[in-house]
Amino acid sequence: MRKLVPALAGLFALVLSAPASAWWEYGHQTVASIAWLSVRPETRARISELLRQEKLLDTPTCPAKTIEQASVWPDCVKPLGDRFSFAYSWHYQNTEICRPFSLKADCKDGNCVASQIDRNARLLADTTVPARERVMALAFLVHFVGDLAQPMHAAGHNGDRGGNDVKVNYGVVPSNLHSIWDGYLAERAFSTPPKDAAGILAQSTPAERARLAAGTTEDWSREGWELARRYAYGSILQDPCAVPAQQPTSMSEQTIRSLVPIVRRQALAGGLRLARLLDDALGPRHLAPGQKPPKSPVPPKPAG
Repeated sequence: MRKLVPALAGLFALVLSAPASAWWEYGHQTVASIAWLSVRPETRARISELLRQEKLLDTPTCPAKTIEQASVWPDCVKPLGDRFSFAYSWHYQNTEICRPFSLKADCKDGNCVASQIDRNARLLADTTVPARERVMALAFLVHFVGDLAQPMHAAGHNGDRGGNDVKVNYGVVPSNLHSIWDGYLAERAFSTPPKDAAGILAQSTPAERARLAAGTTEDWSREGWELARRYAYGSILQDPCAVPAQQPTSMSEQTIRSLVPIVRRQALAGGLRLARLLDDALGPRHLAPGQKPPKSPVPPKPAG
């Protein structure tokens, strides 16, 4: 009986660790807060200026007055039906983990999260776009960069809808692979000291932050695809390409602890990448993804 008590206590702790909110809330807000703390002061001012116009969205049940509120706005408006149904497929891309990576094949007509990050960054950078569209583009951009930072929004296997169809117990809590990464792991990772955005940022070095912020949406998509294969599917299957058993597997406390640094790193990466995109789009040059800043004119050589 004495040996059973610690085991039961560990399982009970896992049940208590079930999040009050999933990645779509806590995770997105953490990524947004990291970006807010990382952007230039003038970018912060322009974000605030745009969000002061959030009433143009005409979604009173889904406010976007702060960057944290804006980060969950695209999920909040999903129940509004036909008004925003066009954006449903923009939140993910189910790139097959057991085929060579090919974003182009899995992002036809731009209906995937990577393409929509670039599209909304372009809209945000274009000062000729109506204010309502730029406010919406800001909310979508903040949200979609957060989505892409979560590996199960970047990949899937055998049509399992990004792990939604893979039954996995989080300790003793019945769940699925997508929800564990969306919610249970996010809550555990972001509440682990030093917690939240400030704590996650404090654990990183300037060199690491510069490295994580670099790259393109295709680079970030490939990274998420690799992480999904190695750490998400790899944490429950010896062979990530094997067909999961019909009976749910259980994710142990040891596995959960090993994945916490991965999830924290992804939130950091998402926040820093978002900060870079916002600094570019709202900076004096209003740069869109892939657009190079104009070259400074070369001063003429002095005569003689």
